[in-house]
Amino acid sequence: MSSHLKVKVNDTFDFDISSEDISNIDIADVSDSNYHVLHNNKSFHTKVIKSDFYTKKYQISVNNSVYTIAISNDLDILINDMGFTVGSKKAITSIFAPMPGLILEISVKVGQELKENDPLLILEAMKMENSITSPIDGVIKAIHSKKGDAVEKNQLIIEFE
Repeated sequence: MSSHLKVKVNDTFDFDISSEDISNIDIADVSDSNYHVLHNNKSFHTKVIKSDFYTKKYQISVNNSVYTIAISNDLDILINDMGFTVGSKKAITSIFAPMPGLILEISVKVGQELKENDPLLILEAMKMENSITSPIDGVIKAIHSKKGDAVEKNQLIIEFE
């Protein structure tokens, strides 16, 4: 993988920074969280106010202006594109039928609070009973099928708030 970073500042500005860009910056430690930065003959006084190593998000002060920064390398971008972002919650809002079948039982009702892995329904398909469980902690917003309904693959069955 190439050695460059994507940096997002204040959730507004995006920058691509190469290893060459980094090597052109002169940084000196002043204390644990304070640094003196020299870049293109300009001097900057910086301070790390907050840092979250796991999400790679930082709040820094540059010459007394505060910025929120998120840093991603090539691997972080690939992982995010695949939907496996570290430290994020699952963003699931609907349950679709994984295969055609018959709804034998629905174990939830609208407004019910659930924990991850709580039972939602039983779907009979190919003479087998398949227990479908909640993939997230959440609240049931709507139920689009009832006991005895035949469902097609990818048919919407349950929605979460």
